[in-house]
Amino acid sequence: MIKQERARILAIETSCDETAAAVVVNGRDVRSNVIASQIALHTLYGGVVPEIASRKHMEKINQVIAEALRQADMTLDEIDAIGVTYGPGLVGALLVGVSEAKAISYARKIPLIGVHHIEGHISANYIEHKELEPPFLCLIVSGGHTHLVVVRAYGEYEILGKTMDDAAGEAFDKVARAIGLRYPGGPEIEKAAQNGDETAIAFPRAHVSGSAYHFSFSGMKSAVLNYLNGCKMKGIEIVQEDIAASFQRAVIDVLTKNAERAMEETGIRTFALAGGVASNGALKRAMEEACRRKGAAFYCPSPILCTDNAAMIGAAAYYEYCAGVRSGLDLNAVPGLKLGER
Repeated sequence: MIKQERARILAIETSCDETAAAVVVNGRDVRSNVIASQIALHTLYGGVVPEIASRKHMEKINQVIAEALRQADMTLDEIDAIGVTYGPGLVGALLVGVSEAKAISYARKIPLIGVHHIEGHISANYIEHKELEPPFLCLIVSGGHTHLVVVRAYGEYEILGKTMDDAAGEAFDKVARAIGLRYPGGPEIEKAAQNGDETAIAFPRAHVSGSAYHFSFSGMKSAVLNYLNGCKMKGIEIVQEDIAASFQRAVIDVLTKNAERAMEETGIRTFALAGGVASNGALKRAMEEACRRKGAAFYCPSPILCTDNAAMIGAAAYYEYCAGVRSGLDLNAVPGLKLGER
């Protein structure tokens, strides 16, 4: 167990298309959490355009930080450390946040802490659930990542499984586009599925040979595309809601099956959900029921803490700060950063 100290962290998150800043005290007390979203802009293109995302981060970063400090009723003179996402993510977007954090660290002579984006998602649960402590199992499900991990201690992770191809959120976006739904696809799939029959179409549940915990969603996506092509060739009516519901159920079944196996085989009876797809109500309900069957305590952040935000980065940065982790001014963006690497 690390020795926890009192610390006020200014956190910055620019890994994709949200420009975010937050002030977090002692890892769990969020004084501000400001997010400037670019969703409306990228919707015009059907997905995130990296160059546009980077430019918008540059336009918004100073305003967002100033607003985070204002809402927290603090100045930079009162900040003890700067936490910033340095990977994984879009390299241009990451560079904006990293450069800003390094500039503040240098100018104010305060410690700089590079934070792993997935570690941030895990740490969102510490904000929402003050009583949560390691060890616990955590399933991180987002547009870019699907990881099943054991959180052994703060900053110490054992990866049990991860996606071998598409992340779950990425598959949601691709299927949504294929059936004519708008970007971002995850919320649109969930909305359409509410009016559909999840048993209407038997999409496959992929199993990765040789691994009990790895995931694969590319085959499910291809099954949907094949189904759509078959319907067009045979003149069969395409029911958007049924496809959405059946696909969503197939993804959830795989996620819950692996999670239940992990609870059974590790003996860990504390389970947390994290990442943007964790805001999906059907997934949350299914995982909560799975935990009930296994006699496990279930944790999940509110939707605002599931999607990309800086408060979760501030929470993760705090425990790194207490562990003595410091980044130099040579900190760089690492778009393919693996969990557990530094």
